[in-house]
Amino acid sequence: MGLTHPRLASVLTNLAELYQQQSKYSRAEPLLKRALAISEKALGPQHPNTQQARQNYAALLRAMSRNEEAKHLEEEQ
Repeated sequence: MGLTHPRLASVLTNLAELYQQQSKYSRAEPLLKRALAISEKALGPQHPNTQQARQNYAALLRAMSRNEEAKHLEEEQ
């Protein structure tokens, strides 16, 4: 499948969610960033999976009290 396949984005998101549930935000963030980048490139910015990836990353940013970054990311939708 390769390193830019949308399925990889799903796997990265699942692992990031596990880290997020464990409050390991610094481990979750690069995974969600990569998942979003893969989705944007493979599926386009308006695809539902890409929008979900953006929402997941924004939620993590809010959990990390990085509200301005989350707001900016949400405005890109």
